[in-house]
Amino acid sequence: MTDERVALITGANKGIGLAAARRLGELGVTVVLGARDETRGKQAADALAADGIDATSLRLDVRDPDQVSEAAHAIERRHGRLDILVNNAGTASGFTGPPSRASAEDLRQVYDTNVFGVVTVTRAMLPLLLRSPAGRIVNLSSHAGSLTLTSDPGSPLRDVNMIAYQSSKTALNALTVAYAKELLGTPVKVNAALPGVVATDINHHRGPRTPAEGAAVVVRLALLDDTGPSGVCLADEGPVPW
Repeated sequence: MTDERVALITGANKGIGLAAARRLGELGVTVVLGARDETRGKQAADALAADGIDATSLRLDVRDPDQVSEAAHAIERRHGRLDILVNNAGTASGFTGPPSRASAEDLRQVYDTNVFGVVTVTRAMLPLLLRSPAGRIVNLSSHAGSLTLTSDPGSPLRDVNMIAYQSSKTALNALTVAYAKELLGTPVKVNAALPGVVATDINHHRGPRTPAEGAAVVVRLALLDDTGPSGVCLADEGPVPW
């Protein structure tokens, strides 16, 4: 084991995940890029390495418990611990119709990545995070997952009603709070990051923010010092109500 800081970022071969990996790498963190597509993950890691960043990739589909377990073992062999876990992999594809028309299977397709994938990865990586003197877990959430904002008649989100995606992010917020409560008193802090509407594949690149802008709050939470919060939902403008 060395004194390096090691970060695993899921879904890191593009978008916010890749931007977060680049920035953390520029700040001296060793970054491990988890990617479903092994070739694309390696290409992304090689591009970062070409810029002087200590980056490697792992095949990692968060929906596959065996791949997640293999990734945890690989990180343990290479580094001995994990300091930062960014649960970035997510999807907004699938059902977007009226909530009353949604089936359980419609929601399950989104939850498999956005919720159950986070549970699978967090469970596998937590023993390694607990070996860190300052473990950090950052879950990528959304303003659209805030019950406070989406139920406020005066909120810009009042007319957004994507039951599968929004409820998955609300569930992710609940996971964040639950993990933070359990890990209170340990060196591990758990928070949710709200990157805003970023131009990525998830919205067909129609967002007004760049991946680097969206990744800024992720990096901020990943590098919190010991006085930083745990169990909060943070955007660039500050804490956001659950």
